[in-house]
Amino acid sequence: MPRTLLARTFLLLALLVLLTTAAWLSLFRYIDAEPRARETAQLAASAVNLIRASLFAASPQKRPALFAEFASREGIRLLPAEPEDRVVAMDESRFVTLLKRELAKRLGERTRLAASVDDVPGFWVSFRLDEEDEEEYWLVLQRHRAERSFAQHWLTWGLLAISLALAVAWLIASRISRPLKAMAASAEAVGRGRIPEPLPVDGADELARLASAFNAMACDLERHERDRSEVLAGISHDLRTPLTRLRLEAELSVADESARQAVIADIEQMEAVISQFMDYARGEAGETPTVVDLGDLLRGIVERQASLGRQLPAEIGALPELPLRAKALTRAVTNLIDNAWKYGGGATLLRGEILGEEIRIEVLDHGPGIPPAEADRLKRPFTRLEGARTDASGTGLGLAIVDRVARLHGGQLDLLPAPEGGLLARLSITLKH
Repeated sequence: MPRTLLARTFLLLALLVLLTTAAWLSLFRYIDAEPRARETAQLAASAVNLIRASLFAASPQKRPALFAEFASREGIRLLPAEPEDRVVAMDESRFVTLLKRELAKRLGERTRLAASVDDVPGFWVSFRLDEEDEEEYWLVLQRHRAERSFAQHWLTWGLLAISLALAVAWLIASRISRPLKAMAASAEAVGRGRIPEPLPVDGADELARLASAFNAMACDLERHERDRSEVLAGISHDLRTPLTRLRLEAELSVADESARQAVIADIEQMEAVISQFMDYARGEAGETPTVVDLGDLLRGIVERQASLGRQLPAEIGALPELPLRAKALTRAVTNLIDNAWKYGGGATLLRGEILGEEIRIEVLDHGPGIPPAEADRLKRPFTRLEGARTDASGTGLGLAIVDRVARLHGGQLDLLPAPEGGLLARLSITLKH
């Protein structure tokens, strides 16, 4: 069974058309059998009656010439029936049964039909000059007169009707599936954090109402996202101003060096938490994709890590230029590296490669890893692993941000066991997103 709605709808409509046409043709053949049997029987009976009348009217000397005239002009032959004749009966179809019944009414119950006699094919009908006469003759007509063939023009019209019905079925199926396919694409875009183009509100009432409701929902989501960004931007500004004053006061007012550094560290952690909240809440859909050399982007991340004192080995293959949200992708890869340093004892490798139809960006560490059952849960916001990594500070938003960026680029985030121990965080991006 095909998976698409278009193919399924067309298949069901085509099956309905074919079954209906087949039923119509079968019914026509059934109804046509009786009048055609009467017509054929009437033709044979008329020929027999004509021959009887001719034989009775003609003198014995003229009968051979009369038989020759019948054979040359009408294709009718007359042969005497012999006991040793090899007779092949006609197939026992409904048409033949009706034909025998009609001939018996017109020529008598002793009338026989044959498909061939002595290996000579034709439409063979036996008769007697008189009902009491024992001498029997074979009347041989052309074979096509006893064959029930379906009229060519009916087949032509039937095929034309089927073709037209299938074309209309395809049109109906495509008009149903086209708006649904467009809506599915728009829903996928919404799921990735994008704002799709409004769907056309036309077609059937149900589809038009569905498209209108979807457009209203997309507009509401866009408005809510914009309002949230504005509120969070205001909160960020309002929080960072007093934090800056607190840091300045701590540097000027706290005399004890260790206490001052502890206060400053706490303030910096609060600022980092606010920044990560803003990164997650703001989303990345507002950034316009631009054509970026992905290899250069990853090499730039490695250089920035080196400037922070983190030596990060890298295996970056030949990667293409493609439209990406560079800031979002940089933030996602950096989050993976930060997680490796915080929770995995340091990142051991950054790898970028193409496999099939996707690009894989992988960050490996040599920490304890995570249980496979926890992988999906850790990609949810404000979630952290309780156990080996609970001694590190954080908000639990880093992997959620990476997962959102991956879905925004038509990919996904996978947290897998590294081959040599530790965690392998893989960010996959499809080449056709």
